[in-house]
Amino acid sequence: MTPETQAQITSLVQDNKVMLFMKGTKLMPMCGFSNTVVQILNAAGVPFETLNVLDHPEIREGIKEFSDWQTIPQLYINGEFVGGSDIAIELYQSGELQQMLEVALAS
Repeated sequence: MTPETQAQITSLVQDNKVMLFMKGTKLMPMCGFSNTVVQILNAAGVPFETLNVLDHPEIREGIKEFSDWQTIPQLYINGEFVGGSDIAIELYQSGELQQMLEVALAS
């Protein structure tokens, strides 16, 4: 990953309380896993930002190295990597995701 790509990813993660790297956009997800996380965040009623990795191949590859996680989507809350769709589902079902979101948005 280039230093520029790392700086861009770091900036996106730090500047947005809830950041989702996904395939497609929140209005038009382009994979089922990305759509699942978008639906979870919409159900939680929180503001969030997304980046379509299909439009940014350098970020698509760089984010995997950045998080040491090989799949997309990737969810970050308050600058911390949370996980992909399976982890988001588990955290949402247990109520932990809502707590994480509340803490992030309150800070």
